This record gives sequence, C-alpha cells and structure tokens, in this order.
Amino acid sequence: MEAPARVRFAPSPTGALHIGGAHTALFNWLWARHTGGTFVLRIEDTDLQRSTKEYEETILSGLKWLGLDWDEGPDVGGPCGAYRQSERLSLYRQNAEKLLDAGSAYREGEAILYRVPGGVEITFDDVVYGRVSVMSDTLKDIVLMKSDGMPTYNYAVVVDDATMGINMVIRGEDHISNTPKQLLLYDALGFERPSFGHLPMILGTDKKKLSKRHGATSVYEYRDMGYLPDAVFNFLALLGWCPRDGREIFDREDAVRLFEIQKVTKRAAVFDMDKLNFINQEHVKALPKMKRLELTMPFWQELGYPVGNHPVEYLAEALELMEGRGQTLRKMAEYSDYFLSFEPVKARFDGTSLDEGKKPALREFYREMLQIESWRAEAMESLAREWGKSEGIGLKDLAMPLRLMLTGGKVSPGIFHVAELLGREEVRARLSHYGMI
Repeated sequence: MEAPARVRFAPSPTGALHIGGAHTALFNWLWARHTGGTFVLRIEDTDLQRSTKEYEETILSGLKWLGLDWDEGPDVGGPCGAYRQSERLSLYRQNAEKLLDAGSAYREGEAILYRVPGGVEITFDDVVYGRVSVMSDTLKDIVLMKSDGMPTYNYAVVVDDATMGINMVIRGEDHISNTPKQLLLYDALGFERPSFGHLPMILGTDKKKLSKRHGATSVYEYRDMGYLPDAVFNFLALLGWCPRDGREIFDREDAVRLFEIQKVTKRAAVFDMDKLNFINQEHVKALPKMKRLELTMPFWQELGYPVGNHPVEYLAEALELMEGRGQTLRKMAEYSDYFLSFEPVKARFDGTSLDEGKKPALREFYREMLQIESWRAEAMESLAREWGKSEGIGLKDLAMPLRLMLTGGKVSPGIFHVAELLGREEVRARLSHYGMI
C-alpha cells in the first residue's frame, strides 16, 4: 500500500487552464486520491504584471468542471497557507536571509543569489524517468530574490513545497532541468527532499508541441464544444498512462483505483482528437436518458431550435434514437435538428433529386404506409419489405427517399424508427411538402 501522498498543482494565473496544465493537475489529483493523500492547490502569482484575479477564477472553474477538487487552497484554506505566493513574500525573504547569513548566498545590487558550489554531483531518482545526475559545475549561480523584491520560480517553489509538506512533486518533463537547481536549494535550506515524477510532453498528431493549431487548448473550449468533463478526464488520464488491463473507457472511481504513477511512460503522449471524440461518444452513450437531454438542451437552444414546442420525453427519445451519433453534445444537437423542426430539412433538401419515374410507386407506398394500423417502426418496415417484394422495388429504394424527406440527409438512425417518433401527422406533412402524397 502506497503511503499517502501530499501533492500540489501550482498554476500561474496568467491565462486560462490549458490542456497541459489540466493534465498535470489530473495526475496529481489521481495520485492523491489513489493513496488517500492530499491534493493542494497553490497559486503562483509572483508575475504581478500578468497575473489577474479573473484568470485565477477561470483556472479554479476549469478544475471544478473537470471534477478535480482540492483539499487545501486559496479558497478553502488549510494548515499550510497562505496559498498564493504574493501572500508569502515574508517567508521567501526570511529564507534568503538565512542563506546570506550562512554565506551560501550573496547580494548583487538589490538581488540575492545562491552561490552554486563546484564539483557536486546532484542526483535524484525520478519515478518516471529514472536516475538523473548533473554536475553542479554546469549550473550558474541561482537568483533567489530579484531586485524588485519578488522571488524567482526555482527558489519560491522550493520554499513553498517544503513548508507545505509536499512529499511528491508531479509536473511536466520540461521541469527536469530545474530539478537539480532546486535540490541544491533544498539541501542548503535544510529541507527534506520530496520525490519527483515528471510527466511526458504532450504532442499533436504531427509530433509537434501541442498548440492552438491542434485544436482547442483551453479546458473551457472543450466544454463549449460539447465534450463531457468525464470524457475529457478519461482522455487526459490516458496521455502517458493506461490501466494494466488495457481498458480505454473508465470512470473516475476506476481511474483512482487503477492509477499508478510508476506506470506513467516517459514517451511523449499524442493528443489525438479522434481518440477524444471516440471516448466522448462512449461517455455520451452511457449517460442516463434524461441527463443526456439536460446536457444537450443548451446546444439546441443556442442553435435556435424550438425545444419548447416538444414534450421532454419526446426530446429524450430523439436523443436515445441517435444512438451516440455525433461525437459531441453540440454535434448531436446539430444532427438531431429534424426532430425539432422541419425547417432545417427543407433547407437541406429541396426534393429536386427525387426520381420522377419512381414517384408514382413511391406515392402509392407512402399512402399505404400512412394508413397502417400500428404506427410502429417494425410494422412499417415489414410493410415496406412485403410491398417492395410484390412491386419489385428494393427496401433501400423506398427508405432512402423517405430519409431525405424526413431528415434532409442520407444518414440517420433507422428511418422507420425516425418516422415512428416524428408521428404519423408530422410524416404526412413532410411528405405532402414534397408532393409525395
């Protein structure tokens, strides 16, 4: 059994929560929850010019949307506060003075620098990357306090992690080069070293560093595009890790139970939108019917569809019938437009492609279909097969024109199921519009 981990996520409030940050936060959260430990949220806001309260709130909201709760932080407090670096300046000054008094730091104008000793081998065992060793001679003296009185990243992070009792530092692999400098400061200040685990870089499918060109980068953009937080959580967890049993679709409880920081790979992870879409589609399919409706409703409303004209049970059945078509809630809302209104159907399909030579036979079949006693998909399909067989017309030749006139497109759920849900009178009205009855 792993000892309870005390981990942290420490974003800078200089922008929204992007995918890289969310990925780091998620792996910290998973390890804390897996070990029964503590997840600390700390705000690194010493960049006073770029840090804003609005960005801090956006980051917190993004974490909450992903379902990543924290045990200590700027909004919930805790025994190791303050949880914003701008409120911990006296602590940085005190420890810098301590190094000055010990003779291991010196002043250069208003700044304070740590004097890197020569000939020291700095070694640590990274839980992901293995043993890392650097000679101190390759490092320059480390700025602790800048001339404006603010601490540098490499210094502040050591003081914060040590005084907050962080025993496992999980962060992006771009920080590996910072770790030897920080270890020197841990030792100089008499702090206990934590363990380290550096996460693999996330690349686009073109194997280049993730950026805007690979799709949305802010967590909120995925929310607005119609992705479920559980699906984004699931997808991010698979960037650099997978359960021992190889499963790709899982919920939070399974992820917490199965997660092993030791099984994170150092191979760069690929941010594949097709994979995200697949995972999201599976999570959408698994939603309870009324929950799926609740989450899709805002997208219908945004598209201007008349949701108020239909009973909620009808709307829920329409989405159930879609069987996960549309890999996001937004796409599902778009693809299901013909259930809410005939207007999009008319806009997509004007009827001119209907074969004039086949219209008489089609009219005859549709009239008979509209008179069927049981308005059920199975009864309509059975009629179509029997009628088509007697008239020498294939099922597809009866169903495709019907699909075009009811949905405006060539792809939909089973068209007789669509007809059943639309109702006899709505089907009659749509066929009438195209002159087919």
